Amino acid sequence: MSVLGSVVFRDVNYTLAVNTGKSFSVEGDIAMERARKTTRERSEEVIMETEAKSKEAEPAGEDTEKVDAESTSHTDAGNATTQDSSISNGDDADDGQETVDLKIIWNKNKYDLKIPVDSTGAKLKDRIHSLTGLPPAMQKVMYKGLLPEDKTLREIKITNGAKIMVVGSTINDVLAVNTPKEVIQQEVKAEENKKEPLCRQKQHRKVLDKGKPDDIMPAIKGTKERLPTVPLSGMFNKSGGKVRLTFKLEQDQLWIGTKERTEKVPMGSIKNVVSEPIEGHEDYHMMAFQLGPTEASQYWVYWVPAQFVDAIKDTVLGKWQYF
Repeated sequence: MSVLGSVVFRDVNYTLAVNTGKSFSVEGDIAMERARKTTRERSEEVIMETEAKSKEAEPAGEDTEKVDAESTSHTDAGNATTQDSSISNGDDADDGQETVDLKIIWNKNKYDLKIPVDSTGAKLKDRIHSLTGLPPAMQKVMYKGLLPEDKTLREIKITNGAKIMVVGSTINDVLAVNTPKEVIQQEVKAEENKKEPLCRQKQHRKVLDKGKPDDIMPAIKGTKERLPTVPLSGMFNKSGGKVRLTFKLEQDQLWIGTKERTEKVPMGSIKNVVSEPIEGHEDYHMMAFQLGPTEASQYWVYWVPAQFVDAIKDTVLGKWQYF
């Protein structure tokens, strides 16, 4: 008994004969070999495509890792920046040191300061300078009294939350307030030049119109002399009465004597002394001693000999001149 069958494989017919044994036609063997070869080639193509895709994926993975690493680096840097920005008031690196938190009070302003407890008073002044701009040399730092510069905060027993009082002015403040004395004097003179001469003002004119006293001391124009050893006498006061001036240098007093009484005025209490030559009698001056804070307290004296004017001003205001 024999069975014949026909099989179509890749458009090639081969005959399979089964009898007592097996036999393949030559045409069938060629078809089978071609089929296997085609299958192997396709398998190799698939493998090559897979390897190529794997190689392309590896750089992408490396790039992803680099991006992740850079992201992590930026995040760490951001955290470091955040940590740095959280350090206030310009603190130095105080890692590992015991610190105290202080409240600095200056010029109605309050500042928070963290500083090592073993810092000296001088170091504290430096830190206050960085906060306020107030130079250490111009600081007066107080904590239960004046703070010593050579002792540490631990030795002074400063604790957390302590309030440190600071007194002082910046250089700009000092320059703004302390106008040079020469400038002030120039401004005063310019202002006086704008005003009407004192001897023409009504309040003074009524005394000057009485004329020069008969017993007045002789005057010398254009010279400067030291104060005489005797009182200056024969002059008028604002009411037209006679007045004498006695300079008690050993007691630092000016005695203003009238017929009624003698006033003993401490020279340190006299705020200012002004004078002006009398028109038509320039060898004599009219002079005012300011006994209080305002010009209303001026005590006027008329017919003061010109040669003693500078000596009187220097003696009363604390400026000694020797001629």
